[in-house]
Order: sequence, then C-alpha cells, then structure tokens
Amino acid sequence: MTKSTDSPDQNPLLLDQRISSIYLSEHAVTPLTQQIIAQWEQICARRSNNLPLFGVPFAVKDNINVAGFCTTAACPAFAAERGVATTDSTVVGSSGSGVVRQGLVPIALGTDTAGSGRVPAGFNNVVGLKPTRGALSTSGVLPACRSPNCVSIFALTLDDEETVLRLVEGPDEQEAYSMARPEQHTNEIGTIQHPVPVNCDSPEWYGQSEHAEAYEAAMIKAQRLGWTSEAIDFSPLFALASLLYEGPWVAGRASTVVRDIILQAERISAADAFQSEYRRQELASQIGCLVAKFDAILVPTTPTFPTIQEPKIEPVLANSRLGIYTNFVNLMDWSALAIPADFRADGLSFGITLIGGDWKEQRFLGLGRQWLVDAPRLLGATKKTYREDSVLTGAVVDPISMQLAVVGAHLSGLPLNKNWVVREARLVAATTTAPCYRLFATQTGSSIPKPGLKRVGDGGASIEVEVWELPLRKVGGFLAIVPPPLGIGSIELQDGRWVQGFICDAKDITRFGGWRNYVQSSRGSDSVSAPLTPDSLP
Repeated sequence: MTKSTDSPDQNPLLLDQRISSIYLSEHAVTPLTQQIIAQWEQICARRSNNLPLFGVPFAVKDNINVAGFCTTAACPAFAAERGVATTDSTVVGSSGSGVVRQGLVPIALGTDTAGSGRVPAGFNNVVGLKPTRGALSTSGVLPACRSPNCVSIFALTLDDEETVLRLVEGPDEQEAYSMARPEQHTNEIGTIQHPVPVNCDSPEWYGQSEHAEAYEAAMIKAQRLGWTSEAIDFSPLFALASLLYEGPWVAGRASTVVRDIILQAERISAADAFQSEYRRQELASQIGCLVAKFDAILVPTTPTFPTIQEPKIEPVLANSRLGIYTNFVNLMDWSALAIPADFRADGLSFGITLIGGDWKEQRFLGLGRQWLVDAPRLLGATKKTYREDSVLTGAVVDPISMQLAVVGAHLSGLPLNKNWVVREARLVAATTTAPCYRLFATQTGSSIPKPGLKRVGDGGASIEVEVWELPLRKVGGFLAIVPPPLGIGSIELQDGRWVQGFICDAKDITRFGGWRNYVQSSRGSDSVSAPLTPDSLP
C-alpha cells in the first residue's frame, strides 16, 4: 500500500498533485484540494489512536455514505459531487476500480449486487472481492437491490485485498444482514495444495474469440500449477443468473440508470415473487449438490469485453451478458474473487474468477496467491510490475486464532507439516527468532526427531522459524499430543512480536542455525524423512 511521507504537511499536497494529474484524463473521480487537506488534518489529530491504514488514500463508490461527503449515487437530480468515485462510468471502472487501475489509490470500496465488484476488476487488471453477504456491513449503503447486495473491495495486490478485508469485516448491530465470520470457516489459506476446480463445459463468448483464446491459455496455466479441473454443464447456474434481471429482484432497484430493467418490476406480482424465490431455492439446491465435491468454480470473469458504445445501444442486453458468470453468485450468497489472468491478443485485460460457498474468502485468497506468485505482473495500468508473496506479509492476527512458531518437522515440506494442514492452519511468515535463543534436539520417543527453543541471556542466536496461524478450536487438541520434553511457550521474533512456539531442554544444536541444516548434517536424516505413522504425531 501507499505509505505516508515523514513530513505531514507534504502528504496532502503530493496526493492532490497526483490526483490532479490523473484527473486530466480520467473522470472516475473528482477531487478537491480542501477536502484532501481537511481529511489529512483529521487523521493527523487522531494519529495516537490505532489507525492501521494511516496515510493510505482510498476510493469509495458514490452509493456509500462517507462522513463529510454528499452521497449522490450518480443521480442526475443531484449536482455533481467532487471527490467521489462515480457509479456510471462502467467501462472506465465502475465502483472505483478505475482509480485503482490508474494507481491513484491502492484500494477502493464498491458494491456488488450482480457482479460490480468483479466485472470491473476483470476489465481493469485489478483484484476484486465479492465477500459473503453480511461479512462487511452495508449500513450507509444505497443498494441497487438490498437482499443480494454487499460491499466489495478492489485492490492492486492480494496483500492489500486481504489486509483490508480483515480490517473492515465484522458484525454490525445496526445492519440486519450483518453477521460475524463463523469460527469453523476461518483460516483456509494454503490448505489446498492441489485444488480441483470445476469449469463450464461450453462457455459462451458471444463471438469474441480473443476472450476464448485468453481463457484457453488460463486453463493451460491451471494445469501447469497442478490444478485438476473438471468441466460440467452450467445450465443450472446460467438459469439462476438470469433470474436476477428477469425475476422480482429488479423490483428492489431504484436507479434511473437502469430504467428499462426497473420497468419490468411493474409486471411482477406478489405471487411471481414467491414463485421466483421457490425457483431460486430449487436451483440453489441443485447447484450446491453439483459442485459440492470441488474446491472452487473457475470461470472467466466476463464472457466479453464490450466497447463503450455497446452498453449505450443495448444496455440491458450488455449487462445481462456480462453477468452470466457473476449473477448467480449473489443469488447463492456465495463469495468470489476476481484476479488478473493475462492480456488478450489485442492488449485488453482478461481475468478469471474463483467462486464457491459462503465464507470462502480466505480460501480464494490462498488460491489467488498460487495463481499470481509464479511471475511478476503489471499492476492495473501503472506500468509497474509486482510479484505476489506466497504468504501474507505484515500479517494481521485473526481474532479467533493463535500464532505458533515452528522450528522442526512441522516446517513446510517436512513430514509433520501435514499435521498443520489437517488442522486448517495457514502459513503467515517465514522469519527468525530474536537473537537470544538456543536450538535443541530432543528425544521424544518418536521416529521423527523434534527440536525446541530455549531463551538464554548470552550466547543466543537467531533461529529460522515459520509462523503458522491455527484456529483456536484446533489448539487444544494439538497441545494435548505435544510430547515431553517439549512444551508450548512464548517466543520473541526478530521484529519484536511474541508468539507461541516449541520450547524445551535438550541437546544444543544452535550452531547449525536451523533445523534443516541440522537434519542435513545428521546421520539420522533418514528418520526425519520417514513416512508419517500414528506414533510420529504431532
């Protein structure tokens, strides 16, 4: 993310210069210098408080209330409001994706009722997250249709996407659809090493061969990554997608931008509404059974990349086509993540979307890392390249999890690492301890040797560790099988943070600098690579 400078007086001026330079060619946002300065003064006054995004500029779609701004929802009846991301420039970048694309801001909040948090991401070469309904409060949002609506997040990188999600999600007592993330669904990042996604057996491209070719290239990459995909008939998903515009949900919309869609509501009775809901539930049940065994649904974010003129000529048709891979997600109340895939032969952006059940945001962020970590990519339209980290950097601690540092056979690629995977743990960081620890080899009676750490006053060293995040509900079961002389205690990392880790009293092997080095030099290296047995746990 963008960081503030050391001189507080310079930050708003630099930001204003950057905005002004882009505003000459982009009309997705309209800034005022005095607004920027006023906001900067407000956050500087609160600097002593916990402000995790201090100094980071971001955009907000103009159907979300922001303190100090008028919300117009791009309605012509209101005067143009400066300093907001508009809702009407769809191809340029609906929901604020355009200003993320330009690098004006690293993140933007939008809304997603039928795909507005994903389709613009695909067009603008950025990341777009459609979370589970209720994960982010919609209090203060002017929705297109309230029941399938949610607040979405655009970002240039997955790190920023995940950081913002963790900061802004959570229950809101003032919002009827809001809810807390269920404990049983947390921490799925990195648990699927070889995912099995499902894709459409006969995707529709509406004559755009460039899109079809880009999708074929994406499927080849999926195979190269070890993703084993399976094609199925998407008829039930397409049927559910069509309900969003053809069914009673249009009666919940109130924007003159989509007047032709809204007029359909005049022909819908209460009986029609109930019949459509029954049909929605039938299709949802059928779809749930159809995809239950798969780790994700892998689809192109859109079937086409329309010109600016196409939506003007046939707005309803253009929007309905763009939503064939997005609309059903909202009516299923699922989560989805749109990520950049590559560029078409004509240079336009192409994206894919990972889709699945509710509260699967963390899973898709993990799969997204698998997809994007292999090579640097262009960020939006900035001409800057970036390579995603395999794990989240600057980790934010999940409130219903515990971080544990591992030093031995639980490290990535070693025999007991599978023990973390089955407990739904996720890798947070590869780092070292503070330089005040000794590393010891222990005798636990297991066929797999296990080391532990001991804090010392003098003669300590920095020991290589991995920090894993374990759901709290899994901690007790793990602690119960930690064998003596090992125990779990507090360990200080090189950055000053304290986490839990393996401590002990045993053979000093500090001079090797890490467990892998010790194993390589030890005669017992064969035992370390031995297969897992019931006696070898944890």
